[in-house]
Order: sequence, then C-alpha cells, then structure tokens
Amino acid sequence: MNKQIKHIPMLALRGITVFPGMMMHFDVGRPKSLRAIEEAMAQDEMLLVVTQKDIDVDEPTQEELYEMGTIVHIKQVSNVKDSHVKVLVKGEMRAKILSIEDEPFMCAEVESIQEELSIDEEQEAMIRTIGELFEKYAALNPRVTEEMIHGILSIKNMIEVIDVIIASITLEVEKKQEILGCMDIKQRMYLAMTILNTEIEILTLQKGIYAKVKRSIDKSQKEYFLREQIKVLQEELGDKDGVMEDVALYEKKLSILEAPIEIKNKIQREIKKLTKISSSSPESGTIRTYIDTLLDVPWGVKTSDNSDLKEANRILEKEHYALTKIKERVIEYLAIKKISNDVETPILCLVGPPGVGKTSIAQSIAHAIGRNYVRISLGGIRDESEIRGHRRTYVGAIPGRVVYAMTQAKSMNPLIVLDEIDKMMGDFRGDPAAALLEVLDGNQNSNFRDNYLEVPLDLSSSMFIATANNLSAIPKPLLDRMEIIEISSYTEVEKRHISKKYLLAKQLKKHGLTTKNLKISDSQLQYIIGHYTKEAGVRNLERVLAKVCRRTAREMIEQGVESVRITEPKLNEYLGMPRYSYEKKNEEPEIGVVRGLAWTSVGGETLSIEVNIMKGKGQLDLTGQMGDVMKESAKAAVSYIRSKTSSLGIKEDFYKNTDIHIHIPEGAVPKDGPSAGITMATAIISALTEKAVKTDIAMTGEITIRGRVLPIGGLKEKLLAAKRAGINTIIVPKQNQKTISEIEKSILEGLNITYVATMDEVLQYVFA
Repeated sequence: MNKQIKHIPMLALRGITVFPGMMMHFDVGRPKSLRAIEEAMAQDEMLLVVTQKDIDVDEPTQEELYEMGTIVHIKQVSNVKDSHVKVLVKGEMRAKILSIEDEPFMCAEVESIQEELSIDEEQEAMIRTIGELFEKYAALNPRVTEEMIHGILSIKNMIEVIDVIIASITLEVEKKQEILGCMDIKQRMYLAMTILNTEIEILTLQKGIYAKVKRSIDKSQKEYFLREQIKVLQEELGDKDGVMEDVALYEKKLSILEAPIEIKNKIQREIKKLTKISSSSPESGTIRTYIDTLLDVPWGVKTSDNSDLKEANRILEKEHYALTKIKERVIEYLAIKKISNDVETPILCLVGPPGVGKTSIAQSIAHAIGRNYVRISLGGIRDESEIRGHRRTYVGAIPGRVVYAMTQAKSMNPLIVLDEIDKMMGDFRGDPAAALLEVLDGNQNSNFRDNYLEVPLDLSSSMFIATANNLSAIPKPLLDRMEIIEISSYTEVEKRHISKKYLLAKQLKKHGLTTKNLKISDSQLQYIIGHYTKEAGVRNLERVLAKVCRRTAREMIEQGVESVRITEPKLNEYLGMPRYSYEKKNEEPEIGVVRGLAWTSVGGETLSIEVNIMKGKGQLDLTGQMGDVMKESAKAAVSYIRSKTSSLGIKEDFYKNTDIHIHIPEGAVPKDGPSAGITMATAIISALTEKAVKTDIAMTGEITIRGRVLPIGGLKEKLLAAKRAGINTIIVPKQNQKTISEIEKSILEGLNITYVATMDEVLQYVFA
C-alpha cells in the first residue's frame, strides 16, 4: 500500500459516493465547485471528490465532510445551462483529507492511497464468494443487467471489483462511506459479503411480497368478474345493481323510526323509487342522500326537562354571575312546565354589547334545564336557503341549518342558539330574516317545512335563544316573535366578582398556577378593571388576567420563587402604564360648561359640553364629531331658548348678532344620540346668561322645541359613569323613574337623583 501527500482541487458531493474504478456523471452548479473543476482541468485533470454528511449545507466545512474521498480523473465536461456543467469522472484511488482550504475554491491536502493486493487462499475464497453473491443479487434485482455483471466480473483488479460491486448496489451513503474508508482489504471483503447477504435477503422478501400482492390482485380481478356476472343475474331477476342490500338496511332503520306516518310513507316511496333506478344514474345518489337525511332526523326523540328548580338555579348561579333577568325567566319556565305540560316554549332574544356572556349563558341554560345544546351562527348569512334549504331539483341541494341543527342535537326539543341574529343581510338570493319568521313563530313552527325535506318538521318543542348586539338591526316582524331580554354592560363591581370567581380561576388553571403562586387582592383587580380595560363585557379583562399569569410564571422561573404578590407597581411593570383614566368633576363652577351623561358600547361616559358665545351673525357651530341626531338636539335647544328669552333674561335678538359654538371634547370620537339635549340647552343658557353651572351635577335627557324632557336609555351605565367621576347629583327625565326602580340599590347608593319633566325644572337645579 503506497501513500503520497498531494495538494489537489476538491469537490463536495451531495448524496453521492464515488469509488475507485467507477465511472460517474454528476451536475455541478456551485461557483466554488466550478472554479475547482477549472483549476483541475488547467493542471492534470485530477480532482478530489468527497461526500457531504448533510446534503442541505451549501458551503460545507471540513467537519461537515467525510474524511475519506476519491481522487478522480475528469473525462469530460459539458455545459448543461448557464452556471451549470455536467462532469464525467472515473475513480482512480482513495484519499484521506488532511486539511482544506476554502478560498478562492475548495482545495485539499490529502494522503493518496495506492492499494496492492497479495492474494492468499482465504482471500481467493472470499473473492469467489463475493462474485457468487453478486450473481445472486443480480438475479433478484432487475436493474442489474447481464452486461453489467460480465463487465464487473471481468475486471482483473479484485480491489476494484469489490468497489464497483458496492457502488452498483443501492445503499445509504453511510454504508458506502464505511466501505470506502475501510483500509483493511480483508475486512472490506467481509463488509461487502455482509452487505450483499443483507440485500439478497431483502430482495427475496420483496419478491415474496410482490408475489402475494399479485395473487391478491388476481383474486380481486376474479371477484370483480364474478360480481359483474351477479349483477347481470340480478338484473334479470329484477334486483338491479345489487341495491337490495341497501334497501334492506333502509327498511330496517325505517321499521324502528318513531316518525309520523306522513314521513314514514315519504321514506317508503323514496326507497321504492331507488329500486327502480340504476345505481349508475346520478339520481340514485340524490335519492340515497335524501333518504339518509330523513333517517338522520331524530323523529320522536325528546329529552326530559329538569324539574328540580333548586338544582337548575344552582347550575345557573355556579356558571354565571349576575344576568338576573334571564336566570329568572328560565326558572319561571321550568316552574310552569312542572305545573302544566301545555306551557309554550319561550323564544328569547338576548340583546347586549359584545362580551357580556349572551352565548355562554345560553349554553348554561341548556345544562340547567337538561336539554341538548346546538348553535347556529347567523352572522353574515345572505341566502334564504341557508335557513330553508334548497329544493331537491337543484344540483348540490342540501337541507337548511335548522335541519342540520336538529340532526346534530339528536333530539326534537334541543336548545337552539341563533347567534348574531342582527348580522343577517338580504340580497338577490332572498332575505334569511324573512325565512326565520316561520321558525320563530310558536303558532307556525309545529309544521316548519324545509325545502329539501319536503315534509313538516315540528320545532314547537325546541327552545330558541337568539343573541344580538343591536335591536335596531332586527326587522320588526322578526322582533315581534321574540321575547326581548336586555343584558346591559357589567358594572365595575360585577366585573370584580366575575374576574375573582371565574376568569382568574380559569386562567390560573390554564397556566398551571394556583392562588398560592399568584396572590392578588380585590383592590388590585379593581385597579386592573379601572385602568387597563374599557369594555361592556369581560373578554379583554380575561386577556389582561392571562398576561398577568404569564408574567407571573416567567418571574417564578427566572427568580426561582414559589409565589408572586401582585402590587400596583408590579401591574405597571407587567401591563405597562395605565391605558385609561376617567375625567373627574370640575373643581369650580364654570360658565358654559355642563357635564352630560352618554351611553357607549363599552359602558357609560361623562361628556363635558362646552359653549362659547361671540359677536357675529347668528351662526351655530357644532364641533366634536357629532352625529345628525345630536345636531338636531342642539337646534331644538336653540329653538326652545328663543321661545323663552324673556323669562330667561336673554336678549330677544341674540340669534341675530351672536355666534354660538358648541363643542364636545375628544373630537376624534364619533358621538350621537338624543340624550344630550338638555345638557346642550343648559350650556347655551349658561353662556348667554353668564351664570355658572354647579360642578357636582350631571344630566341626561332628550329635549323638544317646546322644552319637554323625554326619556332616554342606558341609564344604569350613565349612573355608574357619574359615580366614577365623583358626581352625586343626577338629573334624569321623569319618565325614566320606572327604569331607576329596576337598578340595583348598590349603584343608587350615594346618588341624589332629580326627576324633571320640562326644561324649566332643569334650570331650577343647575346654576351655582
């Protein structure tokens, strides 16, 4: 074995191992590899090729290459396309890499190994064995041709024979490199024999598997021809296409179906029709789908309502805080149901801002009364067929969502939630809201007809609960069929209870924490609610609590502590500086500045309405992004003031030579609604008479041009906003007195509420 140190250009190959004596084609595209080939061609046409350990590496280092490679002679280089060449090489000898240079192309210092074979009797026997094993392998592998066998076995150099045999076998790169790197020739022969034996066993097993697969295919073909013959016989006997098995199954299901006789007869007719149609006909599939749909409807299956009122009330109280009206309505229904079975199932509509628990309370109601729960999402529906289904004459016809809901609920008296009923839209495909009229009418829905089913479906036992954010978006005929229950936004006290009892416990469990790990007081929960959330519901509050849990878990791991106590500075660290602050009452009485109360989708707010008067031409300017209704209220207030100039002590011609500018701060926020009418009127009168308005007073109410004060909505949220601003005297319309009686005493505590019917009464209380 002769060894010699050489400095030679080098090429890294992906997934290919070249052996001495082997002819090999491969493509070259890497810039450094192309330069290495150019250098080799310029010298002696000799090149070192080495296999990469990872084929995904573009510029491998010495550690990412196998130690043993092959010095090859470049026979041919031809251009394939731009920046790519095809190279034909022949392996000459093994070479061990000593070191590598990477620039300007890969070049290696190698120890070339010229092997010589001195054959003894043992090696002669091994060479013959390798030849016999290769012939067996070739006989099992159709890819090895006779020419390849004769060509390999005719090579006189036995070392080269072993290398070429291993190169012609499909092996993993690691195994080929093991042979290439084996310098002990006898050991190399043993490795070659082992590999050949293993490959022969694998190919033998493969051949057996192929034979079994072929027998299986032959059997399948035989069965196919037999089935075709059976079909011919069945056709002669009247049992076309072998549908009698399906028919028998349908008949069995029909026999145990507790459906009305009309529906049973309909299914029976469809089954009979199926026997007369070829299975290759498209109508056959349509009929099968229709029969399956009719059989899937849970005809006659009903669940029993929970008759234990205390248990139902316990479930509702356990799963939801507040929401008193809806809970009371459910308990009332169960109480009457216990007395009389003829009670009409209520159709309720829960109206309120997002996140207050409309959908989740519906799920709790189903749990409390013992009914199956199913939800139909109506948001964005435009097609009437989504509710009523398509007629079977259309291609791809399917039942409506109501039928799917009954099938999914697996009972005829489920609780069906019609979610986002105010988000439906009508277009050229029909009005889905009109299609719901029959569904939600207690006098009609006992015979609801889906266009696809074509048979009456009794929905009278189902309990429907619709949810909506805005009543004005629901058509009046649809609204008339539902019992409206308004769910207002949560107060800060309610949010604190909800976060402590439900949200925090849920997030602690979700993040693998306990109350021992995260210690947070009621005052800190109140701080989070007041300064980091501003919403009607509690969705964002839950997200903030989840963030607190995540930061707590991180601090526990990083600092190696078992618990974290939440303080105000720590909340500022976890959540950033407070996002929201609330405007407090004015320090001193001011002229032309009055505090009004407004309702928003995220709760109540106080609005400072400011009025300036200037000499001018009687122009009325309104700024602060007011809506049309609010602008009309301002004009009504001016009209009222003009009619009362003498009693108010205002010049009669003020509207001719005085410009009035009404502004509501936060100009980027749109504002609208009639409830600022008396507030704007008071501010204008204050500015015109130069009388200051009390600081500890806020008001809400709609004004008419004759000075009447009309009722408004959202009173609960408005009172909470006033309390938050430190204002205790509230002026509200007299017609809202009944609304005040329904508000919790805890909210009214500390408030001095004054009821007014006219603007004259308002002016008796407002000036300092």
